[in-house]
Amino acid sequence: MNTHILPLAALLSGTAVIANAAAPAEVLSTYSDIALAGYEDSLETAKALKVALDTLVADPTDANLDAAKSAWIAARVPYQQTEAFRFGNPVVDDWEGKVNAWPLDEGLIDYVAGDAGLNEENPFSGANVIANPMLEISGTKLDATTITPKLLQEMHEIDGIEANVTSGYHAIEFLLWGQDLNGTGPGAGARPVTDFDAANCTGGSCERRAEYLLAAADLLISELEDAVALWSDGGQGREEVTADDMQGLVMAFTGMGSLSYGEQAGERMKLGLLLHDPEEEHDCFSDNTHASHFYDGQGIQNVYMGSYTRIDGSKVEGPSLYDVVATKDATLADALKADIEDTMVKLGAIVAQAEAGTAYDQLIGAGNDEGNAIVQAAIDALIAQTRNIERAVAAVGLDGVEVEGSDSLDSPNAVFQ
Repeated sequence: MNTHILPLAALLSGTAVIANAAAPAEVLSTYSDIALAGYEDSLETAKALKVALDTLVADPTDANLDAAKSAWIAARVPYQQTEAFRFGNPVVDDWEGKVNAWPLDEGLIDYVAGDAGLNEENPFSGANVIANPMLEISGTKLDATTITPKLLQEMHEIDGIEANVTSGYHAIEFLLWGQDLNGTGPGAGARPVTDFDAANCTGGSCERRAEYLLAAADLLISELEDAVALWSDGGQGREEVTADDMQGLVMAFTGMGSLSYGEQAGERMKLGLLLHDPEEEHDCFSDNTHASHFYDGQGIQNVYMGSYTRIDGSKVEGPSLYDVVATKDATLADALKADIEDTMVKLGAIVAQAEAGTAYDQLIGAGNDEGNAIVQAAIDALIAQTRNIERAVAAVGLDGVEVEGSDSLDSPNAVFQ
């Protein structure tokens, strides 16, 4: 990704810049509290997912497989809302790849259909850990006889290849759904439940597949426990964002802008639309991408408005970035609020299509002009809100906000040029 540095409009520097604004320490406390709540909810739903996976492995029935899939989808709801904390907080960005790395070369994990899922640039894209208890990695034998969380940690992004994803949400997603071989046609992955049934095994190595699934879930829980610790009192994430008011606001706006522009509008949406390629969709095995995009947008709105609705229906809320901007320019604060609300409407239109039976990978298919337009409208809304994030940064007078870009968006007419 490219990095763009926002232009500066402030003549002042230091805490004096926002002396008359909403108390920044309170705003950053709200920001940290929302981060903590989001990761706590992610941890709770990951534990519920583990219970469902235990049930599936103990009793591999279609009903239990469907319940495990539903638990995975539920676990994505709070997690996706935490992504607004990624880019501005280095400690979060360094951690994030352990749980949400994508895309992945699924042949490293399990069987694939022919050459589908193989990557000629990745020597491990067909290694199939589940079928092979002994692997050779860069001339060294790796003992994978027992699939453990530690083994998955060791193999994750092995040899520095980012597509060698062995842990996190998407590894579990692949194991539950299997490959989606439908291209931009209807249908998600359709892994049979007998892939987990040692007595009626399909796909081979059913006991090891179940072992991998449970190890990946245990590791996900452990990683999310680390994230909760980062944002608890005394945790590194909370300490870094609250140590200096101005720098804390820089982190918050950086996270909003980078997710909005380079990551979501660019890498997650525009690239797949340009290529009409379902391999570029975020939750590609499950066809849950519509929800992933929606809750990313929701996460941005949460951060700006200083409000998060927890999975139990309670709210975490307080002084917000909106308040900070409003003190400097109330019209601009409302304009950015309206932009974000418009984005949520446009992302909601994608959700409505999925709920009516047209998945995200179908919307981005070549020749689907109506579907393409629905996705493009959401991209345009994300870009529009990022322009006002830029204006908000200038109005508040923040120095050093760097927003990630995307080659799929960076053109002479793109924002930040």
